[in-house]
Amino acid sequence: MDELERLVDAYRMRTASSVASKLAVLMDLEQIRDPRVVRFLLKVFEDRNEPQDVRIHVLKQLRNGGGLLMLADRLPVAMCIGDVLVDRSTVDLRLQAAIALGEFTQIDGVLSRLNSVCLAQDESIDLRYAAFTSLERAGPTPECIALLRQMSNYETLGRSARSVLSAWHIE
Repeated sequence: MDELERLVDAYRMRTASSVASKLAVLMDLEQIRDPRVVRFLLKVFEDRNEPQDVRIHVLKQLRNGGGLLMLADRLPVAMCIGDVLVDRSTVDLRLQAAIALGEFTQIDGVLSRLNSVCLAQDESIDLRYAAFTSLERAGPTPECIALLRQMSNYETLGRSARSVLSAWHIE
């Protein structure tokens, strides 16, 4: 049994343990440079039974990379974060997911997911604006410009969309 397997087993044995105990194991696990670490972190992040603080910690690790993410990991990580953004997880977790997706705007499907949250009238303004700022991070790509133009006709974020387009010197 290698170090990664030992830490994964230690984490799994802490199902009823405190958040601090789980985070301690995760922090040790994050020091290991092995592609299996990302797969394990994604499982923890997707698990709705995990405490919110644990899921947010994992999300931040996945967002920041910290040497964990390889190019091949970016698509599954972005899709997993996008899934959490649009599901009915806690508001704080979804807010963090919206912010995290700003690191993945070049991946197909991310901008459309962010846009759908921006336009969702039943979502909180905080979540919608976090999605908007992540969408803006894509820069003046054709897809982002088209989405911002569409958004500029909506009441809530329309002024912000028009402001970004103007800053990019786009009508």
